[in-house]
Amino acid sequence: MSRHYDVAVIGLGAMGSAACYHLASRGARVLGLEKFDIPHGNGSSHGYSRMIRMAYREHPDYVPLVKSAFSLWQQLEIESGQKLMHVTGALYMGPIDGVYVGGALNSARKYSLPFELLDRDSLRQRYPQFQVPESFVGMLEQNAGFILPEKAVATHALLALRRGAELHGQEPVVRWSEDDSGVQIVTERGTYHADQAIFCGGSWTDRLVTDLGIPLRVTRQVLGWVWPKTPEAFELGRIPAWAIDNEDGSNHYGFPMTPDSPGFKLAHNGLGATATPETIVRSIMPGDEGTFREMLKKKIPDADGPLLSLRICLYTNSPDRYFIIDRHPRHSRVLLACGFSGHGFKFATVIGKVLADLSIERKTEHPIGFLGLSRFKR
Repeated sequence: MSRHYDVAVIGLGAMGSAACYHLASRGARVLGLEKFDIPHGNGSSHGYSRMIRMAYREHPDYVPLVKSAFSLWQQLEIESGQKLMHVTGALYMGPIDGVYVGGALNSARKYSLPFELLDRDSLRQRYPQFQVPESFVGMLEQNAGFILPEKAVATHALLALRRGAELHGQEPVVRWSEDDSGVQIVTERGTYHADQAIFCGGSWTDRLVTDLGIPLRVTRQVLGWVWPKTPEAFELGRIPAWAIDNEDGSNHYGFPMTPDSPGFKLAHNGLGATATPETIVRSIMPGDEGTFREMLKKKIPDADGPLLSLRICLYTNSPDRYFIIDRHPRHSRVLLACGFSGHGFKFATVIGKVLADLSIERKTEHPIGFLGLSRFKR
């Protein structure tokens, strides 16, 4: 069986499901193909919560993108009638001139983002849950919080379907090719033709696009949930989303408890062990709980209660840990969105829009030049 589409989207996690939604909303004939379920917990788009923050230290051009993403999340909530984002604020704790607080402050000041700077005494008084070093301050960013990832992917997929997109779960791509007539995609179930293809394969990207020439490092990341000694102090409405600088280039982060998640979630944001999506150990290993337990005892002692759950997430890291959004240098009909390096989910709405822009209009108004492949040539 052979069918023709305007755009085929391969990989329907955060970015792929958003691309299908934006394409279908503009009347494109869209095919979406997913190796697993829609949504699923095998990649990077699961775990009940993903932080959204605007005071972005990583690169100044991320700020306009995340502002657009924030607005698009709000629009998606209105359109779907679903609660997808909790604006709790985000509390960053660390040295005032450190990588995390200092970087966030610079970004907030440059873009006039609302924030409050808390000295150590104010931080202790307002958020006694956190017992951080005397040298730490707190920066509270008001327009921040978290998104519900599984629900967000499902909502993008559902609205895409309602607008005429054709989405297939449990249908891995076997191979693809491009010629003057378009892109041919062969799966275990059939052959499809499209004018263009968008690859949003996450950790499977270098299996799907073998000639990219850019190394993507996949790492195994541990997410944990515990039951605090004083659970009421960690409920939604009592604390914001948060991150604590470890002063070694990494941080620990977490979220208030919600009825949707099993307890108080936290994790270590530093590169885990290198893996592949096929060989990664998804069962729990010795040392997994240790990625956060010692920090919990020292800096959030009232939350140092019994372990409830551990889950494994994948980071797909580009060489500089910036995203890759571009047209394939040797395949003019192929777009790529990959290398989201553990901080991409919050951008899914705007990246879906960007991919639709590039597919339909071959340009976008959003500042994505710094995310192009040409930077690696330099």
